[in-house]
Amino acid sequence: MAMKTYQFGQHVIKSSCAFFRSSLTVAFVNIKPVLPGHVLVSPVRVVPRFKDLTTEEITDLFQSTQIISNIIEKHFQSTSLTIAIQDGPEAGQTVEHVHVHILPRKQGDFEKNDDIYDKLEHHDDFTADTKFRTEGVMLSEAKQLRNYLPQRYVEMIDKD
Repeated sequence: MAMKTYQFGQHVIKSSCAFFRSSLTVAFVNIKPVLPGHVLVSPVRVVPRFKDLTTEEITDLFQSTQIISNIIEKHFQSTSLTIAIQDGPEAGQTVEHVHVHILPRKQGDFEKNDDIYDKLEHHDDFTADTKFRTEGVMLSEAKQLRNYLPQRYVEMIDKD
């Protein structure tokens, strides 16, 4: 049996990198995180812009973001979170699929607190020297995060 995948805009994400799934939302670890613990939360349905989400998708996306945020803050022992959506190319969106960035924050992680937005805007700028996390590292992180969740959110990851 082939591994389930999720379409994430122009990318395909293996279910092994997902750690949360509700009926309308999926969350997965990031191949190139801005900070350790930087994860993405996205509707299962490929939707380019926030304005195109249904009311049910918006509700589920934000309820899921709240659940996942609590897990990220606890697991990565952060004191705060940056939660962001880049909606459209002029806002820095490079993946044509609505997604929420959750980044665990600690005092002093950036010289200027708002530097994170510049870093976030350019984290998808790839060069020949760009370093991506290995599938093994991503799988390990996803497994660790799954341990915090009620089983119903983990069981749905490999279901259609």
